[in-house]
Amino acid sequence: MSQPVFRFAPSPNGELHLGHARSALLNQKCAREAGGKLLLRIEDIDLERCTTVLEKQMLEDLEWLGFEWDGLIRRQSEHFDSYQEVLDNLEMEELVYPAVSSREEVRRKIVGFEEGGNIWPRDPDGVPHYPGEERMLNASQKQALKNKHGNFGLRLDMEGAKKHLSEIPGWQETGEGPEGQSGWIIEDPANWGDVVLGRKDVPTSYLLACVLDDALQGVTHIVRGQDLFHVTSVHRVLQELLGLPPPQYQHHALILGKDGRKLSKSSRDTSLRQLREVGLQPVDVARMAGVSE
Repeated sequence: MSQPVFRFAPSPNGELHLGHARSALLNQKCAREAGGKLLLRIEDIDLERCTTVLEKQMLEDLEWLGFEWDGLIRRQSEHFDSYQEVLDNLEMEELVYPAVSSREEVRRKIVGFEEGGNIWPRDPDGVPHYPGEERMLNASQKQALKNKHGNFGLRLDMEGAKKHLSEIPGWQETGEGPEGQSGWIIEDPANWGDVVLGRKDVPTSYLLACVLDDALQGVTHIVRGQDLFHVTSVHRVLQELLGLPPPQYQHHALILGKDGRKLSKSSRDTSLRQLREVGLQPVDVARMAGVSE
């Protein structure tokens, strides 16, 4: 059998917090126990919020924590060309379409629809599905729409993608979902609607870059928080559409704040930098994160 490959993939758009420490240390622990490799990937496709200053701080915090990775760091911002190529191919196969409606236009449609006593579909995170009228246009009409609008997104035609596949793909869950789900999991990716795969100015989204990078880097085991459990159904659809090997998934419980919500980078009370400044040591943070060697 090939060597297991794990990865930790934070975004430098704020200070790492205790939840990130749990995920990083769990990946490191699993990689060591399995005799595997541990990669560090910087998910920095958000060119406005992700900065070199925050990345430098993030790397300092990880090194202080005792997180040790193998090989070179992969930065997603350095690979836009490869994402663009895949996105172009999906568009040629008519699996994505240009989406030009603004948030305000979508909001007005939803309000009008629900005023009639109807319920607009929402994804597991509570975000309303995109209306998606553009998916019904032919190829020339879609191109004209792109030429007309200076800014647009490219969304996956989810129902078209499902028809393209013989069955809804599942995944092997060795951890637990939010409701204790484990084993072989099958969830309908249509619960997420037509997700964004890229934009005119940035030719990828988290969803697309994540699955492409995992495959390119040979990642075999993904250990991450339960907040990403349900969206795994979308990752699996993309992997099947692109002919990428599915990794094994292990979702872990989140560390919640005093308000009962998952930790945020905007709150400093649980940031690794703040914990360092008040005198805590890496062993203390590991204990607080619930990860022991």
